[in-house]
Amino acid sequence: MRKDTNELFFQLVALMLAIILVHAAYVTVVRPNADSIINHAAEVAAAGGEFVVPRTFFVVIKDFEQEACFILMLWALSIMGYKARIAMRESRMLELPLVTVSEGTRILPGDAGQLVRPLQSLPERQQRYLLPRALTTALSRFQVTSSVEAATEAAHTACEAESSRLDSELSMVRYITWAIPSIGFIGTVRGIGAALGQAHEAMAGDIAGVTASLGVAFNSTFVALLISMVVMFFMHQLQLMQERLVLDTYAYCENRLLRFLKSQPA
Repeated sequence: MRKDTNELFFQLVALMLAIILVHAAYVTVVRPNADSIINHAAEVAAAGGEFVVPRTFFVVIKDFEQEACFILMLWALSIMGYKARIAMRESRMLELPLVTVSEGTRILPGDAGQLVRPLQSLPERQQRYLLPRALTTALSRFQVTSSVEAATEAAHTACEAESSRLDSELSMVRYITWAIPSIGFIGTVRGIGAALGQAHEAMAGDIAGVTASLGVAFNSTFVALLISMVVMFFMHQLQLMQERLVLDTYAYCENRLLRFLKSQPA
Protein backbone atom coordinates (compact mmCIF):
# COMPACT_ATOMS: atom_id res chain seq x y z
CA MET A 1 0.00 0.00 0.00
CA ARG A 2 2.80 2.39 0.87
CA LYS A 3 4.51 1.74 -2.46
CA ASP A 4 1.27 2.43 -4.36
CA THR A 5 0.73 5.66 -2.40
CA ASN A 6 4.27 6.85 -3.12
CA GLU A 7 3.89 6.11 -6.81
CA LEU A 8 0.53 7.90 -7.01
CA PHE A 9 2.01 10.94 -5.25
CA PHE A 10 4.97 10.91 -7.67
CA GLN A 11 2.66 10.76 -10.68
CA LEU A 12 0.57 13.70 -9.47
CA VAL A 13 3.65 15.81 -8.75
CA ALA A 14 5.16 14.86 -12.12
CA LEU A 15 1.96 15.90 -13.90
CA MET A 16 1.87 19.28 -12.16
CA LEU A 17 5.55 19.92 -12.93
CA ALA A 18 5.05 18.94 -16.57
CA ILE A 19 2.13 21.38 -16.87
CA ILE A 20 4.10 24.21 -15.25
CA LEU A 21 7.30 23.66 -17.26
CA VAL A 22 5.65 23.23 -20.65
CA HIS A 23 3.19 26.09 -20.20
CA ALA A 24 5.98 28.39 -19.02
CA ALA A 25 8.03 27.49 -22.10
CA TYR A 26 5.05 28.18 -24.37
CA VAL A 27 4.20 31.52 -22.73
CA THR A 28 7.76 32.83 -22.66
CA VAL A 29 9.35 31.32 -25.78
CA VAL A 30 7.16 29.40 -28.19
CA ARG A 31 4.10 31.61 -28.70
CA PRO A 32 5.95 34.97 -28.72
CA ASN A 33 8.33 33.67 -31.41
CA ALA A 34 5.49 32.09 -33.38
CA ASP A 35 3.40 35.28 -33.26
CA SER A 36 6.40 37.32 -34.40
CA ILE A 37 6.99 35.05 -37.40
CA ILE A 38 3.30 34.98 -38.37
CA ASN A 39 2.93 38.75 -38.03
CA HIS A 40 5.99 39.29 -40.21
CA ALA A 41 4.52 37.03 -42.91
CA ALA A 42 1.22 38.94 -42.69
CA GLU A 43 3.00 42.28 -43.04
CA VAL A 44 4.82 41.05 -46.13
CA ALA A 45 1.53 39.90 -47.63
CA ALA A 46 -0.18 43.21 -46.74
CA ALA A 47 2.63 45.12 -48.46
CA GLY A 48 1.87 43.32 -51.69
CA GLY A 49 4.34 40.49 -51.38
CA GLU A 50 3.57 36.84 -51.86
CA PHE A 51 1.86 35.21 -48.89
CA VAL A 52 3.94 32.29 -47.63
CA VAL A 53 2.77 30.05 -44.83
CA PRO A 54 5.51 29.96 -42.14
CA ARG A 55 6.73 26.44 -41.35
CA THR A 56 9.25 27.11 -38.62
CA PHE A 57 9.56 25.01 -35.47
CA PHE A 58 7.77 27.53 -33.26
CA VAL A 59 4.85 27.90 -35.66
CA VAL A 60 4.39 24.14 -35.98
CA ILE A 61 4.18 23.54 -32.21
CA LYS A 62 2.42 26.78 -31.13
CA ASP A 63 -1.16 25.51 -30.68
CA PHE A 64 -2.86 24.22 -27.56
CA GLU A 65 -3.05 20.64 -28.82
CA GLN A 66 0.72 20.45 -29.27
CA GLU A 67 1.20 21.95 -25.80
CA ALA A 68 -1.03 19.24 -24.31
CA CYS A 69 0.90 16.55 -26.20
CA PHE A 70 4.22 17.79 -24.80
CA ILE A 71 2.75 17.80 -21.29
CA LEU A 72 1.58 14.21 -21.68
CA MET A 73 4.95 13.20 -23.13
CA LEU A 74 6.86 14.57 -20.13
CA TRP A 75 4.36 12.94 -17.78
CA ALA A 76 4.71 9.55 -19.47
CA LEU A 77 8.50 9.78 -19.54
CA SER A 78 8.61 10.63 -15.83
CA ILE A 79 6.39 7.65 -14.98
CA MET A 80 8.55 5.34 -17.08
CA GLY A 81 11.70 6.78 -15.55
CA TYR A 82 10.34 6.06 -12.08
CA LYS A 83 9.57 2.47 -13.00
CA ALA A 84 12.90 2.01 -14.79
CA ARG A 85 14.72 3.21 -11.67
CA ILE A 86 12.93 0.60 -9.57
CA ALA A 87 13.68 -2.11 -12.14
CA MET A 88 17.38 -1.21 -12.11
CA ARG A 89 17.45 -1.37 -8.32
CA GLU A 90 15.90 -4.83 -8.43
CA SER A 91 18.32 -5.92 -11.14
CA ARG A 92 21.24 -5.04 -8.87
CA MET A 93 19.91 -7.59 -6.38
CA LEU A 94 20.78 -10.29 -8.91
CA GLU A 95 24.46 -9.54 -8.29
CA LEU A 96 24.20 -10.30 -4.56
CA PRO A 97 24.79 -13.78 -3.06
CA LEU A 98 21.42 -13.91 -1.31
CA VAL A 99 21.61 -17.71 -1.25
CA THR A 100 25.06 -19.27 -1.05
CA VAL A 101 25.19 -22.99 -1.76
CA SER A 102 28.41 -24.82 -2.64
CA GLU A 103 28.45 -26.96 -5.76
CA GLY A 104 27.51 -30.54 -4.94
CA THR A 105 25.60 -29.60 -1.79
CA ARG A 106 22.03 -30.80 -1.35
CA ILE A 107 19.44 -28.70 0.46
CA LEU A 108 16.97 -30.71 2.56
CA PRO A 109 13.63 -29.40 3.88
CA GLY A 110 15.18 -28.93 7.31
CA ASP A 111 17.80 -26.58 5.85
CA ALA A 112 15.26 -24.20 4.32
CA GLY A 113 14.66 -22.30 7.55
CA GLN A 114 18.35 -21.50 7.90
CA LEU A 115 18.60 -20.27 4.31
CA VAL A 116 15.54 -18.04 4.58
CA ARG A 117 16.81 -16.10 7.63
CA PRO A 118 19.27 -13.89 5.67
CA LEU A 119 16.43 -12.99 3.30
CA GLN A 120 14.20 -12.01 6.21
CA SER A 121 16.95 -9.83 7.66
CA LEU A 122 17.12 -7.64 4.54
CA PRO A 123 15.79 -4.06 4.78
CA GLU A 124 12.03 -3.85 4.41
CA ARG A 125 12.27 -2.13 1.03
CA GLN A 126 14.52 -4.85 -0.38
CA GLN A 127 12.27 -7.59 0.98
CA ARG A 128 9.53 -6.28 -1.32
CA TYR A 129 11.73 -6.80 -4.38
CA LEU A 130 10.99 -9.73 -6.66
CA LEU A 131 14.15 -11.80 -6.06
CA PRO A 132 13.94 -11.97 -2.23
CA ARG A 133 10.20 -12.70 -2.46
CA ALA A 134 10.68 -15.49 -4.99
CA LEU A 135 13.49 -17.09 -2.96
CA THR A 136 11.57 -16.78 0.31
CA THR A 137 8.42 -18.22 -1.23
CA ALA A 138 10.28 -21.18 -2.73
CA LEU A 139 12.14 -21.97 0.52
CA SER A 140 8.99 -21.65 2.63
CA ARG A 141 7.03 -23.91 0.30
CA PHE A 142 9.87 -26.43 0.28
CA GLN A 143 10.08 -26.39 4.08
CA VAL A 144 6.34 -27.06 4.43
CA THR A 145 5.78 -29.56 1.62
CA SER A 146 9.24 -31.19 1.27
CA SER A 147 8.52 -31.13 -2.45
CA VAL A 148 10.99 -29.85 -5.03
CA GLU A 149 8.17 -29.53 -7.54
CA ALA A 150 6.14 -27.38 -5.17
CA ALA A 151 9.11 -25.10 -4.49
CA THR A 152 9.78 -24.74 -8.21
CA GLU A 153 6.13 -23.97 -8.88
CA ALA A 154 6.12 -21.38 -6.07
CA ALA A 155 9.11 -19.53 -7.56
CA HIS A 156 7.58 -19.68 -11.03
CA THR A 157 4.22 -18.43 -9.76
CA ALA A 158 5.88 -15.51 -7.95
CA CYS A 159 7.67 -14.49 -11.16
CA GLU A 160 4.52 -14.85 -13.26
CA ALA A 161 2.50 -12.77 -10.79
CA GLU A 162 5.16 -10.06 -10.83
CA SER A 163 5.16 -10.05 -14.63
CA SER A 164 1.39 -9.57 -14.67
CA ARG A 165 1.61 -6.82 -12.06
CA LEU A 166 4.29 -4.92 -13.98
CA ASP A 167 2.26 -5.19 -17.17
CA SER A 168 -0.91 -3.91 -15.48
CA GLU A 169 0.96 -0.95 -13.95
CA LEU A 170 1.80 0.26 -17.46
CA SER A 171 -1.90 0.89 -18.15
CA MET A 172 -1.52 4.63 -17.47
CA VAL A 173 1.39 4.89 -19.91
CA ARG A 174 -0.64 2.99 -22.51
CA TYR A 175 -3.52 5.41 -21.99
CA ILE A 176 -1.19 8.38 -22.51
CA THR A 177 0.20 6.88 -25.74
CA TRP A 178 -3.39 6.55 -26.94
CA ALA A 179 -4.37 10.03 -25.76
CA ILE A 180 -1.51 11.86 -27.51
CA PRO A 181 -2.52 11.07 -31.13
CA SER A 182 -6.18 11.52 -30.13
CA ILE A 183 -5.43 15.08 -29.03
CA GLY A 184 -3.67 15.58 -32.35
CA PHE A 185 -6.80 14.50 -34.20
CA ILE A 186 -8.86 16.90 -32.07
CA GLY A 187 -6.60 19.67 -33.36
CA THR A 188 -7.19 18.41 -36.88
CA VAL A 189 -10.96 18.58 -36.47
CA ARG A 190 -10.73 22.03 -34.86
CA GLY A 191 -8.52 23.35 -37.65
CA ILE A 192 -10.67 21.95 -40.46
CA GLY A 193 -13.80 23.29 -38.79
CA ALA A 194 -12.24 26.75 -38.54
CA ALA A 195 -11.15 26.57 -42.17
CA LEU A 196 -14.68 25.70 -43.31
CA GLY A 197 -15.98 28.63 -41.29
CA GLN A 198 -13.69 30.95 -43.26
CA ALA A 199 -14.53 29.53 -46.68
CA HIS A 200 -16.33 32.72 -47.70
CA GLU A 201 -13.12 34.71 -47.15
CA ALA A 202 -11.22 32.31 -49.39
CA MET A 203 -13.88 32.72 -52.10
CA ALA A 204 -13.36 36.46 -51.83
CA GLY A 205 -9.62 35.97 -52.44
CA ASP A 206 -8.32 36.12 -48.86
CA ILE A 207 -6.85 32.71 -48.15
CA ALA A 208 -4.77 33.68 -45.11
CA GLY A 209 -7.38 32.60 -42.55
CA VAL A 210 -8.12 29.29 -44.25
CA THR A 211 -4.41 28.55 -44.62
CA ALA A 212 -3.74 29.29 -40.96
CA SER A 213 -6.62 27.04 -39.86
CA LEU A 214 -5.44 24.20 -42.08
CA GLY A 215 -1.97 24.67 -40.60
CA VAL A 216 -3.46 24.07 -37.15
CA ALA A 217 -5.12 20.90 -38.44
CA PHE A 218 -2.04 19.33 -39.98
CA ASN A 219 0.55 20.59 -37.48
CA SER A 220 -1.31 19.15 -34.49
CA THR A 221 -1.51 15.69 -36.04
CA PHE A 222 2.09 15.81 -37.23
CA VAL A 223 3.47 16.73 -33.79
CA ALA A 224 1.18 14.31 -31.95
CA LEU A 225 2.25 11.35 -34.08
CA LEU A 226 5.95 12.17 -33.65
CA ILE A 227 5.57 12.45 -29.87
CA SER A 228 3.58 9.22 -29.76
CA MET A 229 6.41 7.41 -31.56
CA VAL A 230 8.93 8.69 -28.98
CA VAL A 231 6.77 7.62 -26.02
CA MET A 232 6.12 4.19 -27.57
CA PHE A 233 9.85 3.64 -28.06
CA PHE A 234 10.64 4.28 -24.40
CA MET A 235 7.65 2.24 -23.27
CA HIS A 236 8.87 -0.79 -25.21
CA GLN A 237 12.35 -0.33 -23.74
CA LEU A 238 10.84 -0.30 -20.24
CA GLN A 239 8.82 -3.44 -20.98
CA LEU A 240 11.97 -5.15 -22.22
CA MET A 241 13.81 -4.19 -19.02
CA GLN A 242 11.00 -5.51 -16.84
CA GLU A 243 10.68 -8.76 -18.78
CA ARG A 244 14.43 -9.34 -18.48
CA LEU A 245 14.19 -8.72 -14.74
CA VAL A 246 11.53 -11.41 -14.34
CA LEU A 247 13.37 -13.92 -16.52
CA ASP A 248 16.72 -13.27 -14.83
CA THR A 249 15.09 -13.61 -11.41
CA TYR A 250 13.70 -17.05 -12.21
CA ALA A 251 17.06 -18.06 -13.70
CA TYR A 252 18.74 -16.92 -10.45
CA CYS A 253 16.33 -19.05 -8.42
CA GLU A 254 16.94 -22.02 -10.68
CA ASN A 255 20.73 -21.78 -10.73
CA ARG A 256 21.35 -20.69 -7.12
CA LEU A 257 18.63 -22.61 -5.26
CA LEU A 258 16.16 -24.90 -6.99
CA ARG A 259 18.68 -27.28 -8.55
CA PHE A 260 20.17 -27.96 -5.11
CA LEU A 261 16.90 -28.96 -3.47
CA LYS A 262 16.44 -32.61 -2.50
CA SER A 263 13.25 -34.01 -1.00
CA GLN A 264 14.79 -36.91 0.94
CA PRO A 265 18.36 -37.65 2.07
CA ALA A 266 20.21 -40.24 0.04
